[in-house]
Amino acid sequence: MKATGVIRRLDDLGRIVIPKEIRKLMRIREGEPMEIFVNAEGDIILKKYSPIGDLSEFAMQYAEAISQNIGKVVCITDRDQIIAVAGGNRKELLKQPIGRELELAMEQRSIIEGKQQNLFNGYLEAGEFKQEIVVPILSAGDVIGVVAVLGKDEKDWNGEVEKKLASTAASFLGKQMEI
Repeated sequence: MKATGVIRRLDDLGRIVIPKEIRKLMRIREGEPMEIFVNAEGDIILKKYSPIGDLSEFAMQYAEAISQNIGKVVCITDRDQIIAVAGGNRKELLKQPIGRELELAMEQRSIIEGKQQNLFNGYLEAGEFKQEIVVPILSAGDVIGVVAVLGKDEKDWNGEVEKKLASTAASFLGKQMEI
């Protein structure tokens, strides 16, 4: 753990305000769910809760199934990091925090497709992915992550197939979160 030097008092309802600087640094937005942990030493640890993170094992299997069938890299993210990767580059991409560009793409709540959007190239050698389709995962009206299909070869890219598979995966994962 890293000390911040910030001290706050508990109010009469047991609340503590997380300073704006820390919220900004940790990308914690108003209304965002937080998970509370207590360790053996009695420390209280707050962690951003990722609802789709609970499905990370399932998301990995889903990504692998899609990737095996179309031969492309498939990534599934929550609002903060990449939680599942299949089809290559797993070590470089898995658990990486999402970039600002991908965060902005999520806020658009629409399918983004095309040549070199560079939403995932920030983690790898420049321009490794030539094509990207990014579909937001919606649950109860909120964007909780994305499903992305990434292509390295422009010649081996249909676009419609990848878009339909990513849309189906995003819809299915979103519905799983509502159950």
